[in-house]
Amino acid sequence: MEGRIPISEALRESIKYWSSFVSKCLTKRLDASTFEDYVQLVQSRHRLPPEIIADFFIRPIKSNCVSPDPRIPPYISILTKLRYTDAVSILRSLYRYSSLHALVPEQAQHDGDGANGEGAARQDAQPASSLRWKSSSWLEEVMFYHVIKLLVEGTAFRDSRTALELIHISSKWMVLFTTASNSMTADMLGGSLQDPQVRHEMETAWGALVPLVLRLVDNAAFVKVISQPSAKGARKVFSDSLASFVQVIQQSPQLPQFQQFINKLELFRTEVLAPLDPVDKSKQAANAVMDDILDSTVGVDNLVIPEVPITNTRAGLYIYLGASLVGRPLIDDHALFSYLNNRYQGDVQQSAVDLILASFDLLANAVFRNEGPRDAQLLRSFLINKVPLILAQLCPPGFSTPSAEFCITQALPHVDTSVFPTASLMFDESRNNNPYTESVREDFCSACALHGLIEREHVERILGESSMSYEPSQEKYSKEKLVQSCLSDPDKIQALIRDMDKMDGNVGAVCQALVELLRQLCHSKDTMSLKILCSQLVQKPQSLDILLLFEKLPTILEPICQLLDSWRYEEDQGEYQPVYEEFGAILLLVLAFAYRYSLTPADIGIISPDSNVAKIIGRAHIGRELDELSEQENGHLGGWIHGLFDSDAGGLGDDLMSSCPPADFYLLTATLFQNIVIAYTQGFLTDDALRSGVEYLIDTFLLPSLIPAIRFLSDYLWVEQKEQKSIIKILQLILLPTSISGEATTMLASVKGIVAKPLEHSLRSYQRQDPKNQDIEPLLRVLKDSLPFSRRTGAAEHQELELWATSSSSGLSGAAKHLIQGLVQWCVHTDETAMPTSYTHRQVIATLKIVGASRLLRVILEEIRHQTLAGNGSLVYDVATALVCAPNVSNELPPTSGLLDETGNMLPMLQRPLTLREVLKMEAEDYRKLQKKDAELAEIVVRLHRRVEAQMVLPPPPMLQAADMQLDLAGDATNLEDSIVVAAGVSGDGTMSMDGVGSLDMGLGGISSDLGLGGPGSNGGLDASAEADLFGSLDDTDMDVFDGWGGMDLGGP
Repeated sequence: MEGRIPISEALRESIKYWSSFVSKCLTKRLDASTFEDYVQLVQSRHRLPPEIIADFFIRPIKSNCVSPDPRIPPYISILTKLRYTDAVSILRSLYRYSSLHALVPEQAQHDGDGANGEGAARQDAQPASSLRWKSSSWLEEVMFYHVIKLLVEGTAFRDSRTALELIHISSKWMVLFTTASNSMTADMLGGSLQDPQVRHEMETAWGALVPLVLRLVDNAAFVKVISQPSAKGARKVFSDSLASFVQVIQQSPQLPQFQQFINKLELFRTEVLAPLDPVDKSKQAANAVMDDILDSTVGVDNLVIPEVPITNTRAGLYIYLGASLVGRPLIDDHALFSYLNNRYQGDVQQSAVDLILASFDLLANAVFRNEGPRDAQLLRSFLINKVPLILAQLCPPGFSTPSAEFCITQALPHVDTSVFPTASLMFDESRNNNPYTESVREDFCSACALHGLIEREHVERILGESSMSYEPSQEKYSKEKLVQSCLSDPDKIQALIRDMDKMDGNVGAVCQALVELLRQLCHSKDTMSLKILCSQLVQKPQSLDILLLFEKLPTILEPICQLLDSWRYEEDQGEYQPVYEEFGAILLLVLAFAYRYSLTPADIGIISPDSNVAKIIGRAHIGRELDELSEQENGHLGGWIHGLFDSDAGGLGDDLMSSCPPADFYLLTATLFQNIVIAYTQGFLTDDALRSGVEYLIDTFLLPSLIPAIRFLSDYLWVEQKEQKSIIKILQLILLPTSISGEATTMLASVKGIVAKPLEHSLRSYQRQDPKNQDIEPLLRVLKDSLPFSRRTGAAEHQELELWATSSSSGLSGAAKHLIQGLVQWCVHTDETAMPTSYTHRQVIATLKIVGASRLLRVILEEIRHQTLAGNGSLVYDVATALVCAPNVSNELPPTSGLLDETGNMLPMLQRPLTLREVLKMEAEDYRKLQKKDAELAEIVVRLHRRVEAQMVLPPPPMLQAADMQLDLAGDATNLEDSIVVAAGVSGDGTMSMDGVGSLDMGLGGISSDLGLGGPGSNGGLDASAEADLFGSLDDTDMDVFDGWGGMDLGGP
């Protein structure tokens, strides 16, 4: 006893000393080298075992239990290098204080501990820690990779005993992740409110645990230890834990990227571990027979369910086209023809009639919802300029039966004349005619006559009266002639851009000519003409929507991005300001596309990590600290600051611009403005100096750089700090200049249009913080006219969210239910000319983002049950199918998904939330469990799943790849009827499915962007949440809640 007392006291003294030492290291932020010197002295005088040392660094304290300190990983790295701690101790301490425990019910934790031999392990016999981290996933991820490094180096375990301890703690980690994932899934299916960030954090650590387990089973020494007879108990625990863990991974939305890991782990479990502990042969045989019977007789494809006749309703195509045009237009010709064929089973006449009616209905709905100023131009152009081209492919003039003229004649009587008046009704003074719908009938028929779909002399007969606007002499444009005309006379470019506003059927040729003109000017590097063309397009943001009706996004922007990325000064360059001006004007068009539609570089088609355009889009709006800049960047930044604000420096000279290419300047924009704000706040910049510097920035050669600058200021304004008033002052000088040229005024108007929405959002937020500030309202007034045209992303406005959330006692789910009911009732209505039900696909997108795909699908399924009982089953299935098949512009995989980069490596898997179709497919595949609980609902799931998959089937690739099928804009329409008939003969068993594709614009010539190239990822799975009180605290400020702006995306993934 006398010998033990000093040892006990020494241990307590060591623990006390280490505790003080760790606290001081973290408080004083010791660097790694200093820490290494000190910790050796401490351990030499106060020696402690590895697990206690690891515990000191990883455990939370009451004053900080939110997230571990960032200094912990480098400290632990040094400790393992010095062998003061080891892999087992690190994993045990991480497990003890992991935030994942909060996701697991207490009973499940006890059950899991018992199942994993908790009582048998002396090291883990201590009670569970009452204090755990709130968020430890990042540390777990880093430490898992650190243990992987130790395994590779061969220092993770020294002997068989340590290896068994590593097996034990690894098993516990797998059980913890499995239990936490199952608990979260149960909560989501139960409708509990769940934070997507929690799921994201769990998957972050999960993504590192999988490679760790894989590295373990690949370690020869580990396999030797676990194969020993003495390790039977640990082997069984590890095998059971691994089986459950693999099962959870297989259900993960990240399955594609884990698939090869899953295969290796399952192979290890079945081929290495299983033979070491043979199971009862008779029991194994009985189970195998039962599994075979179940798999062969009750598979989802073999389930026999009663047939329900389903009608192709007027609402179906109305929903699908509405979703395609609600944000960035997603009109892909190949996919649209395939969808029409699948939906109408080769019935060309009904396809054409419903296409015409749905297009009229969309325009009527926009006017009815008072969305004419924002949407009418796009929808009118789609109806008058795009639909006739589609009809020309469905029913080629002179070769098809039925004829296009017959289909048009069948459709027009069902178009409501109270919304789309005839020529005579337009002169009725008792009517309140709408400028967005008047003359649409005549314009549509004129466009059809232009493309030879109807005889010119039959136009008035089809309209039923004399036409007031039809011109039989209207000439059909040729793309080639338009291009040559503009190349020979650049002054005609402006007239060609004005032609995009016309409703005469020629806009398709105009758009294709403009895109070809862009390509040729980029190829010839005629930057002066290209600058004029880009500047003209940017001035009309709605013209970008029209372009996307006829051309794919990468086709438009790829040549421009290549030109900008290869931009170099000439060897004999004389002046540099004109170069900046041309570069900025051309880049402005790219930024207009990127910001209007919330695009990433991958969406545009940029795959090179070294692309300057990609860097400008991705990070030009992010300010950096000076120590993060390279020496060259620091020099450039200093030069710009002196050139802008130092009166003695002589302004911005050629020396500065020659040493700093335009792309480099744009990447410094946010950092430049960050320093301007700080300098003005601290008094280093006077008002006069600030004003003179900003005057340079609102000149045409630098003005486009204000887009990332204002985006930076918008984000900066969200932070409550003393710099906010300085930001307002700078914004006043930019948006309300006292002296500016006419050309700069025009360009500034374009810049305002691009940044209006996020800037208004930030200003409104700051106004609520400081309601007495009189400087904010003038800025808001300046942005007012630009707001309707700033963004087109499919995101909901704030007022819309509040309306949907409060329109039902069950919130957004209830609003979705009412939407389905309204669409079904419109289909039931005997008066086919009645106004379409009010609908915007923004509601579906918002509901998916907030409530989650699983919860929304449940609403759809229950409404199918309800409407079927009411006798509307044949209609509601078509409405539900259209909602599931409808594209979601906010959840599209970019065209680069699944492609190779310049070095031949596979691009990183892009993640996105699950779609309705994917959730429906999972429900259908798991129908046996559902059938036991609710046989009727299981039938609904399977029936809806089969119809959705049938409508989303693509024709075999060779048919589409044999020729580059384009809409004929030059007069020689190709016959697609044969292709459509071929597609009709493709059965569901022998075709490729459009997995992961819920839209029309797939970027690969009409073929699914993941066809044969890998499936989609996910960034968090199903997100179910409560609805009734979601928006109780929201005010009535108009804001784009789901339209992310930097870090201010309030919608979440």
